[in-house]
Formats: sequence, structure tokens, C-alpha cells
Amino acid sequence: MTSEAVRRVRSGSPWEDSFGFARAVAAGDRVLVGGTTSFKGSVLYGEGDPYEQAKVAFAGALEAIAAFGLGPESVVRTRMYLSHSRDVDEVGRAHQELFGSVRPVATLLVVEGFVDPRILVEVELEAFRGAEST
Repeated sequence: MTSEAVRRVRSGSPWEDSFGFARAVAAGDRVLVGGTTSFKGSVLYGEGDPYEQAKVAFAGALEAIAAFGLGPESVVRTRMYLSHSRDVDEVGRAHQELFGSVRPVATLLVVEGFVDPRILVEVELEAFRGAEST
């Protein structure tokens, strides 16, 4: 794959420069979106609310694939990382509202914690250019 076949999108996260990563990378037919939280700049949206954090985090991830002309219907995989198992239903509800008609492959994990203890949810997604709904 040539370097022209790989395109990167940045979100403006302060960690992108210090860690050396992009929010999303398109490589061929795949678009990968790295860990996305409900932080927008220095503001955490939905503090204490896992449902709201999941909605905002997925909105940020979907914004990243929109830069490649893709929408939710192109999503083929999601990953949800939670800091508390008690939040599974609320995060699942947000996922269902966004992807219920798309039905991507999904993974949900409970992890030890995040860089900022106020973060309850972090999400990733993969999209496929040319995805068709069946």
C-alpha cells in the first residue's frame, strides 16, 4: 500500500501531538478510529453520565469518519471500554440508538480506568468504504 493510499484525520486532541497519533486513518477500504472519549478540547461532556459520554464519544468517532465521506451505515466494528460494569446498560442503549439498524460487530470491555478518572467510556470504531447494509 502506498503512502498515497493512507490518509489521516486529526481531531485536535492535545494527546495527538504528545503521543504521535491521528484520530482516524483510512487505509484502502478500511477507516480506523482510535480511542475517542467525550472530551472536546479541555471540556468533558456528560461528566458522571455513561449514556451521555457514550453518545458524545461515538459522535466524535462518527465525525472522524465523516471526513472520509462515511456515516454510521459504514461502521462494521465498534469497541466500547467502560470503567464500571454498572454502566453496561446505559452504554449499550447509546450504542443501540446509533447502530441498531446497522448492527456492526461489537466488543464491550470493562477496564481498570482511564487517563482521567472522570472518563467513564472510551470508544473505537472501524468503517468500511463500500459497506452495504444487509
